[in-house]
Amino acid sequence: MPRATSEKFHRAHQPAPKKKSDEANAASSSSSRATAPIFNTARFGQHILKNVQTVERIVEAANLQPTDKVLEVGPGTGNLTVKILEKAKLVTAVEMDPRMAAEVVKRVQGTPKQRKLEMIIGDFVKAELPYFDVCISNTPYQISSPLVFRLLSHRPLFRVAILMFQREFAMRLVARPGTNLWSRLSANVQLYAKVDNVMHVSRNDFRPPPQVESSVIRLVPIDPPPPVKFEEFDGLNRIIFSRPNKTVRGNFQAKGVMKMLESNRKTWLATQEKMEVDDVPIQQRVDQVLENVGFSESRAAKMDLNDILKLLLAFHEAGIHFA
Repeated sequence: MPRATSEKFHRAHQPAPKKKSDEANAASSSSSRATAPIFNTARFGQHILKNVQTVERIVEAANLQPTDKVLEVGPGTGNLTVKILEKAKLVTAVEMDPRMAAEVVKRVQGTPKQRKLEMIIGDFVKAELPYFDVCISNTPYQISSPLVFRLLSHRPLFRVAILMFQREFAMRLVARPGTNLWSRLSANVQLYAKVDNVMHVSRNDFRPPPQVESSVIRLVPIDPPPPVKFEEFDGLNRIIFSRPNKTVRGNFQAKGVMKMLESNRKTWLATQEKMEVDDVPIQQRVDQVLENVGFSESRAAKMDLNDILKLLLAFHEAGIHFA
């Protein structure tokens, strides 16, 4: 993934010579610059955060220290970036759109902030990420889930992430067991991080306004992370949350589940160099585990993390795996 400091980036993207009319238009204050130029953001699904008060609240929620290195995802035209640069030691901004990256660089060029800005142009999901203490993101909605799990898998662990998402997605991240929004996503994220809601953001705080409302959440990784293999935990959740209000046993009876578990068991036995000591059908094994832990008639919609972990451990002890 190509990386460029602000200096390198600007040499590679020299602006065209300005006309006199352009120079007149450019003679504006830094506050008006925060809302210009106007880009067609539809290509990358971006909405530029323009409300100054919202920008300041997001930066305050990060509780930045002068020694912090910050990863910013989707800086747009840099309204958040310039505020973060005032408080942090270094900002690495990952931006898909080269035009917007150029605008961010232009806003700090010739100022002390220029030396503190590093720009990565490309797809966050594929980019090679540097070390960072804090992540701040006005997240393009289409990468919301990949962004969360990329952050949680990043090592070394960061201190905190302040992330803006579509409100429904954000509320699923902070949902609690027994509520309507408790889901596989909620359980998977909350196993590895503490998540809380910071604030709601109106669609009118953006240019152009999105069709949905947004919310900002705070995500703090659990350090050290629990010794649970994510693929196993998520594999179990894929089954029990496929229909969260149906019984756990009923979800295990869905088409293809037993065939998958039988295949996984054979693979696990091979890797353990173990021979099958009996010929108990996989369905019977699953039913026995569910009966022993008392979750046959439970519903994922009301199961908390401890319940899910207890169930996963019982399956593992019976030689049943999900990845």
